[in-house]
Amino acid sequence: MTEGETNSPRRRRASFAEDFRRFFVRGLAALLPTLITLWLLVKVWEFLWEALGRHIILAIRLIWLKLSQYGFVSDVPAGYIYRQLPSESFRVQVLGVVLAVVLVYVVGVLVGNFIGRQFWRLGEMAVMRVPLVRAIYPAVKQITDLFLCDRSGQFAGSRVVAIQHRAQDVWTIGLVTGPGLRALSQSTGDDMVSVFVPSTPTAFSGYVVVVPRSSVIELPLTVEEAMRLLVSGGVLGPTPRKQAVGDSEFVPLLPDEMRAASAAPPASAVGSS
Repeated sequence: MTEGETNSPRRRRASFAEDFRRFFVRGLAALLPTLITLWLLVKVWEFLWEALGRHIILAIRLIWLKLSQYGFVSDVPAGYIYRQLPSESFRVQVLGVVLAVVLVYVVGVLVGNFIGRQFWRLGEMAVMRVPLVRAIYPAVKQITDLFLCDRSGQFAGSRVVAIQHRAQDVWTIGLVTGPGLRALSQSTGDDMVSVFVPSTPTAFSGYVVVVPRSSVIELPLTVEEAMRLLVSGGVLGPTPRKQAVGDSEFVPLLPDEMRAASAAPPASAVGSS
């Protein structure tokens, strides 16, 4: 036995249990995204069918029977609808889910305009007068609005920046939402900006800080990339870019009263000239 063979440690062969655990974890990591996605789709299907689709099919059955009884549909005998639309049929469930999706879309269109929105608010005010509903509905509405409401327009004119307002050399990602308080700017003698600091993983909730413009560093990120970075806890980073911060792709999107001061070519800090 040579000296090299004596000094080199012999590699221990992995046992069957270690191999099984390692490959099982790898397989689970590969299959879990697909399985969870399918599970969520099944749950959405079941919710749409149980909450809306089943009742829509029942309403169609009742209306169809009433029309046949009153002679509006003369060639459809009574009971025909019950034989043609049994609730346990898969194609009936498909029809119910499709009609539920259409109903949700129609409600969204109605609530999206001014008149429909006013009627919806009147309905909410009437529902809020019920004692038990009044205790549950506001909390449920806040949760659904947090996850489902489209809030991207609120930050459409914002810029992604980095600030260090809590500790030196510890940077926080935020969105410039507007100029700072004029009274604060006059008191400090420095131009201030308002920065919304999102929280993780609910990036649409957070807090607002007012910091000097000279201490704010502009980042070459879009609002969508910043939100994706915050929601994922830093796992999903920004996509690589070919242009730098000073290129034409990063045009200042600050409010009008701030654009005049930032008309110079952007440097590492917002407003530095």
